[in-house]
Amino acid sequence: MLGLPNVNIAFKTKASTAIQRGERGIVALILKEKGPVNNPINISTITDIPTGFTAENKEQIELALRGGVNPPKKVVVYAIQPEADDYNEALKYLEVTKFNYLAIPFIEKEAANIIATWTKGLRDTKDVKIKAVLPHTTADHEGVINFDTDNIIVGEKTYSAAQYCARIAGILAGCPLNMSTTYTVLPEVDDVPHLTKEESDKAINEGKLILINDGEKCKIARAINSLTSTTKDKGEDFRKILIVDKNDMWHDDVKRTVSDYYLGKYANTYDNKILLITAIQAYNDQLALEGLLDSSLTEYNKVFIDIAAQKIYLKSIGEDVENMRDQDLKEANTKDKVFIASNLKWTDAMEDFNINVTI
Repeated sequence: MLGLPNVNIAFKTKASTAIQRGERGIVALILKEKGPVNNPINISTITDIPTGFTAENKEQIELALRGGVNPPKKVVVYAIQPEADDYNEALKYLEVTKFNYLAIPFIEKEAANIIATWTKGLRDTKDVKIKAVLPHTTADHEGVINFDTDNIIVGEKTYSAAQYCARIAGILAGCPLNMSTTYTVLPEVDDVPHLTKEESDKAINEGKLILINDGEKCKIARAINSLTSTTKDKGEDFRKILIVDKNDMWHDDVKRTVSDYYLGKYANTYDNKILLITAIQAYNDQLALEGLLDSSLTEYNKVFIDIAAQKIYLKSIGEDVENMRDQDLKEANTKDKVFIASNLKWTDAMEDFNINVTI
């Protein structure tokens, strides 16, 4: 059996470039701009910013482009009229557009809650793994970053949380997948509200991404999203922006590669399922070599037929599954359905240190 060379090559290529691709994410901005605009506007450098935009909108794009460790790959701008009652026109476009982080400068609280609901819906029901950076938005969801710092002083100007969401989105989009944005310094920021350790801890525990002043510089306190209600399926790891970014990358890589090279192109036989599993396993193994997955235990990061899901499906179509062995369940005809699972174990970044010194 010759196997599926295109699938294997595609998976290995994606795995070997994962860190590089993670360095250059895409920021989407929804801006209110008067006058005719040819949406969308793809901006990679400051020179791409339309000259007719208002000074405020130009500044927001520049904030997003600044990035952190790296600048984002590009900023996708969708402009709506200032008198628009909602963001539906832009959201309709963005739903089918590739980007990683959304920010909407100057957004009001009620509208921010609507965007949070939209983001949750895309992730949970439409399988579109995007994130939104929103001001003062208690969403309790891994797809929403609740940016909660106001009174950000930059030179002679003071910014609200809403006005600095584009900056945060750019930092997150430009961060490589082998590091976190925790303690990322914003060198242009002169001061932010001074919080005690207890106040900072409380904000973080409430799912707020905040800026702190350590006495010398202003930086991100901890790179977390708004998720606070953890479950068996979404544990503490899902509160970390880095882990969610890795999960989203894996999801998008596997989904896109399967769609491009596999969907509709092969018979749904047990042998072909095993070939697909082998290809995804090679992808996982390469991610482990890149240091993105934890390979300290042999049982981590395995890819396998999801027997439990397959059993439920077979039962739903009238198959007698009670006396089937596991191997029988694996090899059973599942029509056009494919049930595969993987137990991923992502590496995190070093953040909490306990160093004991003996003298």
